[in-house]
Amino acid sequence: MRMLHHLGGRTKIVLAVALTAGLVAPTTAVAAGLFPPRPGTTVSVLPAGQDNPSIADGVAIGRGTAIYKTSGLGPGGLNTAAAAGTEARYIDPVDLVDGQLPPGVTITEAQGLNVLRRIGENLARAGLSYDDVITMRVFLQNPAGQEKMDFAGWNRAYRQFFANTSLATGEPVNVPLGSAAPAPPMVANPARPSRFALEIENLPVNGWLVEVEVDAAYPAKNE
Repeated sequence: MRMLHHLGGRTKIVLAVALTAGLVAPTTAVAAGLFPPRPGTTVSVLPAGQDNPSIADGVAIGRGTAIYKTSGLGPGGLNTAAAAGTEARYIDPVDLVDGQLPPGVTITEAQGLNVLRRIGENLARAGLSYDDVITMRVFLQNPAGQEKMDFAGWNRAYRQFFANTSLATGEPVNVPLGSAAPAPPMVANPARPSRFALEIENLPVNGWLVEVEVDAAYPAKNE
């Protein structure tokens, strides 16, 4: 399945590949003229058989495509009601209800929302947006009192900004926030970057549970 996303005058190609015995059939892609991508474009290769996959299997980058790489960004210390250096300090107050996180929203999830907003601001300053992101690296620290990272909470935050549209229709797909019923995402975005997530013993700022860096592409504009 090949889909074209026209985003702000730019073209991205999304390819859902057919799998045989666990291997990609490269002749299909080559015959379709997708690889290597033409100059100034990117091609996201998505898992087959899923209407809303969360990440790409990989992203091919055409020759001459301008790439922007962010530094690692953590959440901003916006919650001045909490002590400096605490996990609560890095919650965005807009996500609080009467000073508390909504039901089921974890501290990692809240910090994920915060850092992804910062990523969006960083991209905007460079003339980009969330839908230009092609790769993402995520570093998670286990919250105080917990034995491992909160990967589920991070993924809920991620889906508020990425990978939340139907491949079949292009329409936004409802996503959960905490334990609430799924609702429209904060930012509807078809981009599905290639991504990894690692648990880190200590992130560089006391109180951070999430640090993210992304690569984004400036595809050639449609003529």
